[in-house]
Amino acid sequence: MHAHLPSQPDELYMRLALEQAHLAYQRGEIPVGAVAVHRNQVIAQAYNTKEQSKDPTAHAEMTAMRIAAQHLGGWRLIDVTLYCTMEPCPMCAGTMVQARLPRLVYAIDDPKAGAAGSILDLLNHPQLNHHVQVTKGILADETNALLDNFFRDLRGGRLPRYSQAWKARQLAKKVKQ
Repeated sequence: MHAHLPSQPDELYMRLALEQAHLAYQRGEIPVGAVAVHRNQVIAQAYNTKEQSKDPTAHAEMTAMRIAAQHLGGWRLIDVTLYCTMEPCPMCAGTMVQARLPRLVYAIDDPKAGAAGSILDLLNHPQLNHHVQVTKGILADETNALLDNFFRDLRGGRLPRYSQAWKARQLAKKVKQ
């Protein structure tokens, strides 16, 4: 993993990713945001929508990469930097390798599912055919505060608990059977 000194553009684009994370928060989604930048131009912005869409792949990074690929007209994300508020999971990191993403910038590690160096390092695995340059820690304090507030609101009942609604649906299905 490469740790680089933050640049002003990195902080600017990470602020945009944080804005996306705030949108997720407002919708009761885990507040993760992502922004794809191609040659200093924002080409995609996204936030987590797993709960709303009922789609396990609807992570901010996946959506941003999908939009970026459509914008560029191909699956290779050449000259794109992806800014994410949280370290990508194995699914997102694997997609970054598949898309030939040259660079990832993220705010905080994910101690439960991180695949950019904290638990696994798919982005720089020696046996994979592509490696992603990683910069981490950009706006980490703001991102940690947002996540802390989200989980405090979730525990305090101020946000919808999608997992409880899902459990209730599963239980109702069993009762009908």
